[in-house]
Amino acid sequence: MSNYSLKNVDLNGGRVELHELLQLTGCEISCNTLPQGASVPFVHRHKKNEEVYIILDGAGKLFIDGEELPLAKGDCFRIDPAGARCISAAPDSSLHFLCIQAKADSLEGFTMNDGVVGEDGGKPSWL
Repeated sequence: MSNYSLKNVDLNGGRVELHELLQLTGCEISCNTLPQGASVPFVHRHKKNEEVYIILDGAGKLFIDGEELPLAKGDCFRIDPAGARCISAAPDSSLHFLCIQAKADSLEGFTMNDGVVGEDGGKPSWL
């Protein structure tokens, strides 16, 4: 059994969910492209999952709890499960973004306190 999953996805091809593709066990990640003027067709909330969005390219708007906010390349934001949300691309720009979903309040560790320097797996050619 392998300790990794490596796949290639079309980052310009609408929506690609990585849960099954990468056999994710702690989060859901989707790669998303909204064409110019397009929108997610519904406002939604979550029961347990927070979402983190990373705008990779383009421009648009975020609707969150009745407020509309502009979005641009490089914007990153987190939404609580209870936040009512919807996202749209600008009339003159497509919008490319990642959405990462994980159970709120479930993070027990992160890189600085969960990472361990490997001594037994060899070294890559560049080290």
